[in-house]
Amino acid sequence: MAEPVSITSRDNPLLKELRKVAQDNTAYRKVGRFWVEGDHLCSAALQRGVKPAAAVYSESFWQNPKSRPLAPVEYARAAIKNIVIPDGLFRELSGLESPASVGFVIDLPDDVSLQPLVPTVILDRVQDAGNVGSILRSAGAFGFRQVLALKGTAALWSPKVLRAGMGAHFGLTLLEGLTIEDLQALQVPIVVTSSHQGDLIQNLKLPHPCAWAMGHEGQGVCAELMQRAAVHVRIGQPGGEESLNVAAAAAICLHASSIQR
Repeated sequence: MAEPVSITSRDNPLLKELRKVAQDNTAYRKVGRFWVEGDHLCSAALQRGVKPAAAVYSESFWQNPKSRPLAPVEYARAAIKNIVIPDGLFRELSGLESPASVGFVIDLPDDVSLQPLVPTVILDRVQDAGNVGSILRSAGAFGFRQVLALKGTAALWSPKVLRAGMGAHFGLTLLEGLTIEDLQALQVPIVVTSSHQGDLIQNLKLPHPCAWAMGHEGQGVCAELMQRAAVHVRIGQPGGEESLNVAAAAAICLHASSIQR
């Protein structure tokens, strides 16, 4: 286990970088690392075999064994570097109203490439971080191993998306900043949803594997992607609502695919 390093200066270069990554939605793209905070996300990373570049603890958390569960022993053993900082600096670093007092700095996955034949979710300009994270969570739960985010979609490794994803990131292949043309590499049929077009989902034999396309919260799936789709699906709404939240629609569609296999 790496012995902890104590950092007390607010101007320490590492802390400056951490604050940026923890609070800026796209800073991870420049530094190649992202920040997760709290026991759930840290444990989820370890369960998927992720080795953190650093584990960061508040002083009170590190120094008082009775205040922490056994899990941080595993954190400290797994991390390449262990860092202890004053509680005040941890609060400044944290993106949470109630800081969790422990977090990981994790390198972005490298050598990630589009897998043409795996069950996939396409995000077409889904802009709300909570929706994106929720869709990633549903993808992981229902066996969709790849998520392809088109330009205009919320940053996949941003702090808010990571929190909403609840650890799903660590079991998925994620690519972002893609164009419609990049989707030509897919060798599975694209399935799109619409509130007014296509057959009811319960009446269809859904292809498997496939790529479900989830569209912009207000505009839906773009016209070009609609044209590329092999299957159009409608979710019946007997209660009379005009449309469903995109994350709710995604959960329904991915679950329907999973039970038809």
